[in-house]
Amino acid sequence: MISSHAFTIAEMISAVAPCNATYKAEAQRRLDSLTKPIGSLGSLETIAGQVYSIFSGEMPQPLRKAVYVFASDHGVTEEGVSAYPREVTAQMVLNFLNGGAAINVLARLHQADLTVVDVGVDYGFDEAPGLCRMKVRRGSRNMHQEAAMSHEELGQALEAGVRLANEASAKGYHIVAIGEMGIGNTTAASAITAALTGESIGTVTGRGAGLDDVGRNRKVHVIKRSLKRHFGASPSNPEPLEVLRSVGGLEIAAMTGFIFAAAARRMAIVCDGFISTAAAAIAYATAPQVADYMFAGHCSEEPGHRHLLRYIGVKPILSLGMRLGEGTGAVLAMPVIESALHLYSEMATFSSAGISGAGAAPATTRESER
Repeated sequence: MISSHAFTIAEMISAVAPCNATYKAEAQRRLDSLTKPIGSLGSLETIAGQVYSIFSGEMPQPLRKAVYVFASDHGVTEEGVSAYPREVTAQMVLNFLNGGAAINVLARLHQADLTVVDVGVDYGFDEAPGLCRMKVRRGSRNMHQEAAMSHEELGQALEAGVRLANEASAKGYHIVAIGEMGIGNTTAASAITAALTGESIGTVTGRGAGLDDVGRNRKVHVIKRSLKRHFGASPSNPEPLEVLRSVGGLEIAAMTGFIFAAAARRMAIVCDGFISTAAAAIAYATAPQVADYMFAGHCSEEPGHRHLLRYIGVKPILSLGMRLGEGTGAVLAMPVIESALHLYSEMATFSSAGISGAGAAPATTRESER
């Protein structure tokens, strides 16, 4: 259990209320009345109905958007599970702050306010203006040797996410995307995926940022040994937050806390790829009602991502063959979500446009019946 932070997190989980299905039905009635064949906007109709239910029968416009990128290092990189050295995490954080990364380009283009969060980078950012400093420690511990976080550290990371989501709500954001940066974090996400879904480690483990066959095999072996260390040879339904503490990462924990609080504050949440969806899966396993507030921005090329999406029961908005992270896929999906809202609000209905709906008698027939 989470020591001094348990009460706060338990309160936050209990504060997440499921969306009222009545609003989805109401939204569908309007969608069916718009000047189009019924169902012809496909997933855009589903998206519009979900947003309408999140905001209890309202369509927020203009849509205020934000993206939060959580950064942390991982002790498991000591086992050679990544193609890139650990210092790349800090270097990329500085790139975010200088505006030169893919997420900067997309956030500017789609007018999503960007916040970069240091929750566990193994670097002292003494001169880094614009960084949100919430460091719990300089990287998680090596899951292969011990639990990735202590109970206290897990609580602090969860609380960091809760605080940021509460601040996002106070700033008036309607929709928030979560992304991450952390060398070694696909190892943590793969371990979480195997533990939660019961899928084989080999099935859910990919090449991360570019491992060769030897490197991927090493990664699979490290995950297998790590899960056996913490949960035994045949784990059965391990407690989700204990999975997070044992084989997760500080940025994954912060995103999990962020999801709990954002859902409790009734914001729409757009997950990015494999890592952020691992956080979403932990949140879902703990409080299934959070899925009402979640959108999957895209489907990553990381093999475990599809299994997590299926586990939560959400369908990706985009499928572009991406595997970058940073929140890029989530921000790319925001204009699609925004388009769904505008179509819902601005299209004419058959009645207002004076157009005959499906099943109406032809005009010549109606005239002959007069």
